[in-house]
Amino acid sequence: MKIRDRIKELRRVPAKDLIPNKKNWRRHPKTQIKAMNAVLKEIGFADALLARENKKGELVLIDGHMRADLSPDTVVPVLVLDLSEKEAEKMLATSDPIAAMAETDWDALTDLADSIDFKTPEFGDLLKDIALDEPKATDPESVGTIGDMEYRIIIECASEHEQARLLDRFATDGLKCKALVS
Repeated sequence: MKIRDRIKELRRVPAKDLIPNKKNWRRHPKTQIKAMNAVLKEIGFADALLARENKKGELVLIDGHMRADLSPDTVVPVLVLDLSEKEAEKMLATSDPIAAMAETDWDALTDLADSIDFKTPEFGDLLKDIALDEPKATDPESVGTIGDMEYRIIIECASEHEQARLLDRFATDGLKCKALVS
C-alpha cells in the first residue's frame, strides 16, 4: 500500500492568525485546559498544530484549537497539510477518536510519571493526576423503572484526595455526582 505524504510545510505563525474550524466538535473542560497550560508552561510547544490552506490563503485549523486559544499572541508551529476541505473534515472527525482507542499500560505510565522531575508544581500535579486516573474496580449498576431509567457507576478511589479530584472533574464535565464512603 502506498501512503501519501500530505504535509506541505512547517510554518510558524501567530496563533491569532489561525482560523478556527467551524466544524470542530471537541470541547475542552476546565481540567483539560489546566492540564494543557501546565504542559505549555513546563515544556512549551513540542507538537505542531495542523491546518489546511483555504482559497484565500488563510490557515484553517484541523487540530490544535485549544493550544491556539491558550496562546493567541504566541508564534506557534503549524504543519500545513495538502488537504481539501472534505479531507480535512475526515481528519477532524477521526484523528482524536483513533488516538483515544489506544490502551493504557497503567504500570508503565505510573513508572514513567514517578521518574519525571518537574519545574512547576502544576506539572507535577498533572503527572500525579494522570497516574491516579487508572480505573480501579468499577461496578455499573442500572436502577429505575422501564419508562424512567437511571444509570449509575461506582468508582472505588484509592484516597479521599482522589475521590475529591474525580468529583471535581466530573462536576466540571457537567455530570451529576456525589461522594459515598463505606
